[in-house]
Amino acid sequence: MLETRVESDNPIRVLQQRMVGHGMLILLVGLVAGLGLLVSLIGGLEAWPGRIVGIDIPGHTEGWVRFHLGQLLNSFLVILVALVLPLLAFEPSTARRIGWLTVGIGWANTLFYAAALFAPNRALTFGDNRWGAANLASLIGLAPALVFTLISFVVTVLLAQQAFRSPSVD
Repeated sequence: MLETRVESDNPIRVLQQRMVGHGMLILLVGLVAGLGLLVSLIGGLEAWPGRIVGIDIPGHTEGWVRFHLGQLLNSFLVILVALVLPLLAFEPSTARRIGWLTVGIGWANTLFYAAALFAPNRALTFGDNRWGAANLASLIGLAPALVFTLISFVVTVLLAQQAFRSPSVD
């Protein structure tokens, strides 16, 4: 296996490498969710042409679509922020906070989409709503998603502010 190391004396590069790793894991979850979408659409897997082996999975097809696509976008978010951090020239401690908060955003959204498959109310509220009753999956999916939704607003504003700052002239 090819192995390359990032210089450990460059904390931003190390952070980028970790963020890309998390982005790839979130992408992998999204790809697996694509398999769940396939099973949801056809009611199983085709073992042989014309022979479907039935598999019953939780959730509805629309939820699997959201889970699949949501994770692809979440992974791209984490990787994109990792790639632009050096361009925006944050102080290393600020870059580290923004980087790890972005990873948290990606995983909180992953948990939300997964929990929504098991929550009759789609994990959109802590109580019952027009989609259905609340359950433990509602709490598990919604609580971190709400916290990291607020964090995502702050992170986005910080990234935008830094992008529009006048560059220092050396």
